Amino acid sequence: MQCAADKVARLCAAPRGLVSLWRDASDVVAGVVPYYWTPCWFTLDPVSMLMTSHYHFGMDEFPGEWLAAEYYEDDVQSVPDVMRSAEGISTLHEAAHGDPSGSPRWRRNRTLGGDQELIARLRTRSGETWGALSLYRDEGMPMFSETEKSFVQEIAPVLAGGARRALLYGQAEEPEYADSPGLLVLDENWNIESATPGVDRWMVDLPGGDWDRGELPAAVITLAGRVLRCVEDRDRLGDVAISRVLSRSGAWLVLHGACLTSTGRRRIAVIVEPAHPSRLYPLLMSAYGLTEREKEVTSMVLQGASTSQISVELHVSAQTVQQHLKSIFDKTGVHSRRDLVGKVFFHHYEPRFRDNEKRTAAGRPVRGDPWHTQSS
Repeated sequence: MQCAADKVARLCAAPRGLVSLWRDASDVVAGVVPYYWTPCWFTLDPVSMLMTSHYHFGMDEFPGEWLAAEYYEDDVQSVPDVMRSAEGISTLHEAAHGDPSGSPRWRRNRTLGGDQELIARLRTRSGETWGALSLYRDEGMPMFSETEKSFVQEIAPVLAGGARRALLYGQAEEPEYADSPGLLVLDENWNIESATPGVDRWMVDLPGGDWDRGELPAAVITLAGRVLRCVEDRDRLGDVAISRVLSRSGAWLVLHGACLTSTGRRRIAVIVEPAHPSRLYPLLMSAYGLTEREKEVTSMVLQGASTSQISVELHVSAQTVQQHLKSIFDKTGVHSRRDLVGKVFFHHYEPRFRDNEKRTAAGRPVRGDPWHTQSS
């Protein structure tokens, strides 16, 4: 299992397309946790923990009624519930206490030949949830064992980091926003082999260096050096170096560095991104006119926080939380927390989810943000 975990780490370290990552990771997982047909991979927005994409080989379009069930149906197991759970992993049979026959989810899975289902949260060690993994088994296969579940939990943080970098890579390769990430590929002598469109704006904003004269900023050279030192340590081949740098304009930038070895030559990939807050916040403000505090409460509701948890986190009374919730419900036109989650998903995330299905089919980069509109 350690060999498989190492393979997953190396797959996730280098910038690559998301679908390519999911395909290769599926093959590695199969060697340790056998499954029926194919896994279903999801990406999630870590601020809201709402789904932004899925990849299920052979299912180009996720059925609409199945998607609605994830957010509105009462059942023993769902992707959103597992994402918000303490354990972050669940099997359908265990959730149903050994008899899933009364579960609508189980009956849907049976239409595709599945019997068992394991759902795992892909959350980084720093606490950001970037994805989910569903594995299936047909009738007659053994139950998912504790050893198999432990393996999935072991690789989950690595897969989460890989999904995050794949989304960054996609934004760098095909920018969607003015502040989209940039990607540099350097050889081991710090010569630039390639650069994505727009990366020059980040290089100019980083302190030190002279981009016009081909001199790299000090932060990029330092990060590249850390990457090569990791390569020399055979136990750290899958490691990713990260640094946070204050730019000349006063904004914080995050640099991700990893070694590329697919060609046999050592090359360093550096992704630069702005350390900006989620695009969910301006979306909520523009669409519903929520106050800053109401946006914070809404974000926590989307992540499954209880009234008491919100009260503690925001240092306000439970009564104040309830007052904020009433105002949020009035502004968004819903009557419950579940309806609020469903409305935010189907108005601002399902369009992204569906667009990503088209992107996947066309071989284009997958997006991880809420749906971008002129108003947001």
